[in-house]
Amino acid sequence: MALKDNLAIDVTDMGFSYPDNPEVSFSNFNLKIEKGERFGLFGPNGAGKTTLMNLMTGLLQVDHGRITLLGHDVGNQDKSVNKLFGFVPQDFSFYQELTPAENLEFFGAWSGLGPKKIKKRTKELLNILGLEDVRNKQVLKFSGGMKRRVNLAIGVIHSPAVLFLDEPTVGVDVQTRHAIIDYLRELNSRGTTLIYTSHQLTEAEDLCEQVALMDNAKIITLGNIHTLLNKHNNGSLEDLFINLTGKEYRD
Repeated sequence: MALKDNLAIDVTDMGFSYPDNPEVSFSNFNLKIEKGERFGLFGPNGAGKTTLMNLMTGLLQVDHGRITLLGHDVGNQDKSVNKLFGFVPQDFSFYQELTPAENLEFFGAWSGLGPKKIKKRTKELLNILGLEDVRNKQVLKFSGGMKRRVNLAIGVIHSPAVLFLDEPTVGVDVQTRHAIIDYLRELNSRGTTLIYTSHQLTEAEDLCEQVALMDNAKIITLGNIHTLLNKHNNGSLEDLFINLTGKEYRD
């Protein structure tokens, strides 16, 4: 199989900058993520992780270069690409006044699913993520951990081949964090490519196989997590992170 046929994401000579924030500026940026990987993007605040995710999902448009997702050009406004991936953003992406079931019905239809498939997937996800007992309660009354699970359910309602996760467990308790990570590993075992970012580096070691450490919109190291730890003589991803990005405060 040719390399390009095995890629979930291919970022080629990509350039991007915010007109009002030149500090986050990508120049001739390249990244390849293979299908089926559990891939982590890590770096200090302002390193460009969330911006990169927004570029890979088409929420932002590149200034030059190209990004493809499963061989489809993300930048050509082809709406069919949206059905290939799911996105679980750091900010909650649901309607607080609706119930979990109503949110999944709405976002399932928005993803192009039919009524029977939406009903089936809603039942599955509410059971898997421990939300069946509150399926008809307004989400605004939920705890932070329950809202995170609703956020995740919406991101996977259409069974995407590639799933982007931006801080999917921020603010949750230990039990919820473990439950979410276990579910993500299960999704990956069934073929879903995971592209994940978090400041929970211990959690990241449990989930990710391949990692890229970023700083100033550049990749400073990339590879298998265990290989990188051995190469830099670090005992943990947190040690590697500090070793390569420094200890000074970041805004």
